[in-house]
Amino acid sequence: METIATIVQLTIATVIFFVWTVRFNRDTNYRGGEAKSMREEFKVYGLPEWALPLVGSTKIALAVTLVAGIWIPLPVKTAALFMAALMAGAVIMHLRIRTDHISKAVPAMGMLAMSLFVAAA
Repeated sequence: METIATIVQLTIATVIFFVWTVRFNRDTNYRGGEAKSMREEFKVYGLPEWALPLVGSTKIALAVTLVAGIWIPLPVKTAALFMAALMAGAVIMHLRIRTDHISKAVPAMGMLAMSLFVAAA
């Protein structure tokens, strides 16, 4: 179980790093509404401008904690719970866009499930 939890921790961190760096300004099939970037997506959700750097830096910090927690005794379960809370928020934001297909929320749902798994492991 510990090995699986470690793999899931690394998966969460990798996805977060990828989404918040490489794909930040790129169009994807999972952006809310007609957004073409992360900044536009936050606008679609009606979030204030300050929310983008706050959410992004928090997710990156939590991802770093999940990775570092493999070797250094850190509060991995706490980090995973905070990540789960942010991912639950992401799922809710996706579902609020009534014109979007539910498939746009699937990656956030997967990240939520993985975060809860790590928190429970």
